[in-house]
Parts: sequence; C-alpha cells; structure tokens
Amino acid sequence: MDFDPTSHPHRRFNPLLNEYILVSPHRAKRPWLGQTETLQPTNLPQYDPECYLCPGNTRSGGLTNPVYEQTFTFENDFAAILPPPAPAPPVPSHPLLISQPVHGGCDVILFHPRHDLTLSRLALEDIGHIIEEWIAIYVKRSMQEGIKYVQIFENKGSMMGCSNPHPHGQVWSLSEIPSIPSTELASLAHYAETETSSTDAPRGSQGRPCMLCEYSHIEVNAGDDDGRVVVKNDHWVALVPWWATWPFEILLLPYKRHIPSVEELLAEEKKAFADILSKVTIRYDNLFSCMFAYSMGMHQRPTRSGDDIAHLHLHFAPPLLRSATVRKFLVGFELMAEAQRDLTPEQAAARLRGVESKHFMSS
Repeated sequence: MDFDPTSHPHRRFNPLLNEYILVSPHRAKRPWLGQTETLQPTNLPQYDPECYLCPGNTRSGGLTNPVYEQTFTFENDFAAILPPPAPAPPVPSHPLLISQPVHGGCDVILFHPRHDLTLSRLALEDIGHIIEEWIAIYVKRSMQEGIKYVQIFENKGSMMGCSNPHPHGQVWSLSEIPSIPSTELASLAHYAETETSSTDAPRGSQGRPCMLCEYSHIEVNAGDDDGRVVVKNDHWVALVPWWATWPFEILLLPYKRHIPSVEELLAEEKKAFADILSKVTIRYDNLFSCMFAYSMGMHQRPTRSGDDIAHLHLHFAPPLLRSATVRKFLVGFELMAEAQRDLTPEQAAARLRGVESKHFMSS
C-alpha cells in the first residue's frame, strides 16, 4: 500500500519544540453534534461609551484614556506580573515542590482608536504604527534591570479569552524566559551547533546554520501549488508549518535574511511586515466570513542584549476547524498523549490560499 498523507494517519516532527503531532486526516469526515460557538458580532460601533479601551473613556482600574489618535500603550491595570522587587525564593520543603518568584511588567497596546476595527481592517499605515510600538516596548522593557524576556502577543475573539473587542494586544516582560520560547531557543541553538545547511539559505551570525532560515527557504522554494505557503511578499512568508497543531495555524517569518528581533527590521522589511499581517488576517476573516479568532505570539531574541541565535517569527493559533462556529478542542488524547489534527497542513494552506484577498466586509 502506498502512503497517502491525505488519508493515512501519520506523525510529524516539530523541531522547534522537539515533539511529534499525530495527523489523522480521515477524521475530518466524522459528523459533529458537539458544542458550537456564538459568532463574534460584525456590527460594532466605531466608538462605545461603555468600552474601557476607547479614547477618552475611564478604564476599569479608574484611570482615564487620552483621546488618542493612533496607538496608545498603558501598563495593565490588572497585571499578571508585578514590578520588582520580588521576594526571595522560598526554601522548598522537598525537591519536587519548587517555586520561583518572578517580576516584570505587563503592557496593553491599543491598536487604533476605532472600536470596530481589527488588524484585518486597518490601513497599512496604521499597522505600521503598531509595529513601531512593538519595537519601542521591546527596546524599553529589554533595557530594564532584571528583565530576561519580552513576550508580544494578541488574543482576538471571545473564544480565545479576549475580554474586550476593542483592537488591542499585550506585552508581558518577565525576569525569566518562559517554557515555550526557552524550548525553541534551545532547539535553535542545538541545530546551529550540530547541523550543516544543505541549501543556500541565509545563515545566522558567525555563519551558523539557522533552523528557521533553512525551513523557510525550503518552503518558499518548493515551487508548487500543493505546498504549505499561504502568502508571501518580498521579505516575509506566511505558511502552515509542517508540524502545525491548530487547524489553520500559521507561522509568519522573514525569509530573505536572518533577523533575531523586531528591533533589527529595516524600513522596507517593516513595510512588508505590515503588508503580510494585513493579508494573513484578511484571509482568516474571509475563510468563514467572520471575525476569525486567534492567539498570535511573537518569538524573537529574548531581550536586545541576548544571543542572536533566535530568528524572529510569529505564531498564529486559531481554534476554528469546520466553520465559524465549530472549533478545535485540545482534549483527551491531545492533553494526555500528544497533539493531533484532523486535516493536513497542506489542505489547510490550500483553503487559505483560495479565499479572496479583499476583506468580506469591504464595500
């Protein structure tokens, strides 16, 4: 029997996290009688007097927003991480009962004054302002004493835990490197030390091989319409990775040169970054004609003074599977054994490539 990845169960390896995922494409045919989600409204007002993130409104913490006209950043009124000094670590009563104090800060970035817009509906100039704000916060927080990691992310949609539809993202800065980026950095370092590039892909500093430079080079040069690339421009590529967990997961990264952090983007790369963010999020919304939910996170050099083994990239993890109201759940086997998906990354990429490039709400 010849192996057919579109019908035969198989496992794929994720070299960033050093783990496997089970792919079961035949399961997409099973009927669904489970939970359905409520659609995110598309008729939001441009300004909501009850929204604590709109310009001029009072936030739930009691402070008042300025009447901002572009982006506006403030320290989270209910931060998950508190400023230093942190208490001394307690002496564990047993080696299995270790805790570690952590300190830092949490910022909220309001992307735009309009309440009814998301990245998918913002002008490229407005997305450019967001990119500049990401850079500014990354630099500022990186230079603070004791900060070892700066995590930029966005949760979009109530099913991803977003408590307010006003377009915004967050930045959490910590005194320790969290588990997932720490694992990625270790994998990138191991690849640089043990592998040799078999292509003419860009390399990292000192000529070291870079896993993500190599991987993006392979995907961009695959040269067929059945691959995993969704969209690319002169500097960036968006693709459904070989090891994707979420149904329409996207890995977004620069592919022309090795770029450790967002701070090191050139002017033309920032412009291309805004362009591809727009194209990716428009395709998401158009896939099921809805305000497509996702969590997005940026992984890069932990701070501006860190090792440049990192290669700047963004993960988009959207939960929707079959329609605007049927989501993927990570439960059962996924929680107890390993991640699993019901359609191949190639099938997901083809679906995303096939949607219209103009937003479905555009006139």
